Amino acid sequence: MDHYDSQQTNDYMQPEEDWDRDMLLDPAWEKQQRKTFTAWCNSHLRKAGTQIENIEEDFRDGLKLMLLLEVISGERLAKPERGKMRVHKISNVNKALDFIASKGVKLVSIGAEEIVDGNAKMTLGMIWTIILRFAIQDISVEETSAKEGLLLWCQRKTAPYKNVNIQNFHISWKDGLGFCALIHRHRPELIDYGKLRKDDPLTNLNTAFDVAEKYLDIPKMLDAEDIVGTARPDEKAIMTYVSSFYHAFSGAQKAETAANRICKVLAVNQENEQLMEDYEKLASDLLEWIRRTIPWLENRAPENTMQAMQQKLEDFRDYRRLHKPPKVQEKCQLEINFNTLQTKLRLSNRPAFMPSEGRMVSDINNAWGCLEQAEKGYEEWLLNEIRRLERLDHLAEKFRQKASIHEAWTDGKEAMLQQKDYETATLSEIKALLKKHEAFESDLAAHQDRVEQIAAIAQELNELDYYDSPSVNARCQKICDQWDNLGALTQKRREALERTEKLLETIDQLYLEYAKRAAPFNNWMEGAMEDLQDTFIVHTIEEIQGLTTAHEQFKATLPDADKERLAILGIHNEVSKIVQTYHVNMAGTNPYTTITPQEINGKWDHVRQLVPRRDQALTEEHARQQHNERLRKQFGAQANVIGPWIQTKMEEIGRISIEMHGTLEDQLSHLRQYEKSIINYKPKIDQLEGDHQLIQEALIFDNKHTNYTMEHIRVGWEQLLTTIARTINEVENQILTRDAKGISQEQMNEFRASFNHFDRKKTGMMDTDDFRACLISMGYNMGEAEFARIMSIVDPNRLGVVTFQAFIDFMSRETADTDTADQVMASFKILAGDKNYITVDELRRELPPDQAEYCIARMAPYSGPDAVPGALDYMSFSTALYGESDL
Repeated sequence: MDHYDSQQTNDYMQPEEDWDRDMLLDPAWEKQQRKTFTAWCNSHLRKAGTQIENIEEDFRDGLKLMLLLEVISGERLAKPERGKMRVHKISNVNKALDFIASKGVKLVSIGAEEIVDGNAKMTLGMIWTIILRFAIQDISVEETSAKEGLLLWCQRKTAPYKNVNIQNFHISWKDGLGFCALIHRHRPELIDYGKLRKDDPLTNLNTAFDVAEKYLDIPKMLDAEDIVGTARPDEKAIMTYVSSFYHAFSGAQKAETAANRICKVLAVNQENEQLMEDYEKLASDLLEWIRRTIPWLENRAPENTMQAMQQKLEDFRDYRRLHKPPKVQEKCQLEINFNTLQTKLRLSNRPAFMPSEGRMVSDINNAWGCLEQAEKGYEEWLLNEIRRLERLDHLAEKFRQKASIHEAWTDGKEAMLQQKDYETATLSEIKALLKKHEAFESDLAAHQDRVEQIAAIAQELNELDYYDSPSVNARCQKICDQWDNLGALTQKRREALERTEKLLETIDQLYLEYAKRAAPFNNWMEGAMEDLQDTFIVHTIEEIQGLTTAHEQFKATLPDADKERLAILGIHNEVSKIVQTYHVNMAGTNPYTTITPQEINGKWDHVRQLVPRRDQALTEEHARQQHNERLRKQFGAQANVIGPWIQTKMEEIGRISIEMHGTLEDQLSHLRQYEKSIINYKPKIDQLEGDHQLIQEALIFDNKHTNYTMEHIRVGWEQLLTTIARTINEVENQILTRDAKGISQEQMNEFRASFNHFDRKKTGMMDTDDFRACLISMGYNMGEAEFARIMSIVDPNRLGVVTFQAFIDFMSRETADTDTADQVMASFKILAGDKNYITVDELRRELPPDQAEYCIARMAPYSGPDAVPGALDYMSFSTALYGESDL
């Protein structure tokens, strides 16, 4: 099967699929291609004033084929052959094929003979190759070209449209919405896209083809029925039709771009002309302002007053702050506009702008420089004039200030210097006045410079011809006259102050001497009066003897004290003599002391009165202390006997309770004799209590004759009574325990020996460790739990100690556990005889009444077969006698 392949060389065109003759045999596809290719060729041939009717017949002679290539390429082909012969036709077709090949298209299996012979399939293949090369191959969109570029262009243009999804050049175009979307995207006024429906492809296709032919100059290349009636429209026909839309819209866009470019050029020209006009006007206004401003800045007419010059300076500041900045901005904007304009003209290939004469940028800069020069000179002149006027005003103000300060300082100074306050002043006040006067003289000397400055300023104002010089001179003269008078008054006051100071210093020395001797003498008298009236409290005869000795020593100093008193009074008399001789006006009393001669004499008289009173009080107290000493000795003698006696008895009782001499009954008898002898000692305790009461009534708090106090004796006596009673009770309990448990005297002695051995502290009690050691020595092998159980028995109150009574109770219980059952049985047999029970009557007959009733109340009735009324069983009998824990 013949086929053709159009392929671009040098990567110019992607290889096109082989021409499928079977596809060409499809009448529907062949019809679509024939109609589309014919319309495409006519759309170009009509530009040359011709067209074709039958595509395979009208291109056979090659003439219209060459004409088509010239129209679509814009180039001239070789001159065609005009003959009618076959050879002429083949020559013309070859020229056309050679031109196609020169454009980089390689034709395969397409020869001039097939075209001349009217082979429809080869002719359609050739036209498709031409369409690819001249209508499709040059399409380029986002780095894609030819078919892919055209497809991408369609996708980009139709992307915003609903129900349009262009993926190929066959079935994607069947519903006609793709063609309508392309038209509406570029010319929305031609199609009302919102009224189109996807389910009406014939209407959509006809609308697109009719609008394209009428308004876009795109001939109708296909019929809507041909596309709708085919399952898969011919791809080449659709591509050819779509490429016409691309070129139609691409051409319109290029025309629009060209029109926009022209408008832009015109707008740039208009803008440039406006910039030129603006420059000319702005330059003229700026130069005119400079011309008006320079004469104002060159005016150097001085003003007579500072206020006028200040106003000129304020005007100049307004010029700098308000008027000049906008002009600086205008000058800057003028230069910017000029440079911008020149740049735009240069970019537009226009000649440079040349301002009118005298309005060049350089002219404006020169004028601006003249303005700034005049401005600088004007500012310097203003500042110099202001400094000159400021100097005059400053001197005048300085004179007024210094004169005012001096006058304020001298105000009242003359009256102060003429005072005679020193006549009634004390020495300290005179010295203060002298210090104050020296300070005033220093101040006066310091003000000498101000007076000289005032005179110098007045002289300078006269030299500068100050307008108010007369008033300045008069004020200066007044200040100088007053200054001379102050100097004379100052000297006179100093002499008076120094004279008064010497006189008062003599009196002051006497006052000081008086104060130095009067103060300690006064203190001595006050101390003496305090000591003589002091209420003394003594507790021993030694203390009262010490007070008496000190009082005798004090009385021996009284003659010397009287001599000192007379000397002090003599100093005061000398001061009074000086005051009367020199007529000194004393303003006050002695500044160093408030002690007067009257006070000294009064206190001296009081001291002499207190001495005999003190003698009597010391004598009475001496007698009282002698009586107290006798009471101390009496109490001490008795306490020193009773205290050791109590201690001895306590030790003897302790030995009796620990030692094992004789039986428990012997120990008990011995202890009761001790108790009786102790009770017989009670009268001596009572007698000591009486002596103690006398000591308390005499307020005696210590006693060097004994270390025993009544409280010690009482406590010792109470402990002695308690100890003998407790010891007797312990021995009684031991006897009860021995009898109740059946313990022999030998066992009791053994228990006592063990207890005494492990009672290491000899307190009559074993601590926990001693008790544990004692049990181990007696053969007990026990753990912590067992030892804790034993401790709970012997020390139920958890005191941490074991008494001898608790130790005996425990040991007797342990010893008795082995034979208790046998003893109960033996007792039962003795009382019951051959019976298995014992009656209430038998118990009452055999036992003491209280023990019998005790057992009866605790025994249970016997319920055996031989029971009689009032019978009691064995178990309840033993429980009543010994308790459950003993069985």
